[in-house]
Amino acid sequence: MARPPTAAQRRVIDAADPVTGRLKGTQAQLEALVKRGLAFRHPRPPHDHFLTPTGHRVRETVPEEPERSAEQAADPATGVFAAHVGGTQEAADTGPARAREVHSAWQGLLELRRMTNPDGATDRPCGWERAHLVQAAALALEAAGHPPEAGGSPGYRVRATPQPEAVAVHAPDGEALRACAITLEGAGWQVGEYTEPRTRARYGLASPRRV
Repeated sequence: MARPPTAAQRRVIDAADPVTGRLKGTQAQLEALVKRGLAFRHPRPPHDHFLTPTGHRVRETVPEEPERSAEQAADPATGVFAAHVGGTQEAADTGPARAREVHSAWQGLLELRRMTNPDGATDRPCGWERAHLVQAAALALEAAGHPPEAGGSPGYRVRATPQPEAVAVHAPDGEALRACAITLEGAGWQVGEYTEPRTRARYGLASPRRV
């Protein structure tokens, strides 16, 4: 499990621009935040550093609170907030703390779109989302208030598919599936509805929109 930010790193995070997440600090401090997945260096000059979704979440966490829950909500492979993808035996965390984390992660992702899409667009997925399709689609759904399938409760499930840049979205019924499709389309995804040959169950096939 990763350690919480040091006091010096926390001060840099807390001093970030509240809207853009732009950071100010020494080169060593900024590089350390990048290594921990809390910041990224913008590819275009002047190569400023900005908070990642995880960095935004850390900034909104009260320092006196334990960091354990925040770390558990991160993808250990990427250091980025992990949305509920559905299909777990355990009940999903839907409490106020989780809601704040989801909101912060979504706002951070929108900022990441603005900073990394060539035209600064926030209405379509960015490169990170194309590299993490399941997590990106699940975050859009969870941020919009859709419940995931978890602990025996019905809800959405997002799964990878053999098709490039496409995820399968399953829902308990047609109405819920259409609602998920509307949410994803509003978040910049293209969604088509299909039928599984063997089970005849309907599902959505979602791909990030490029234009």
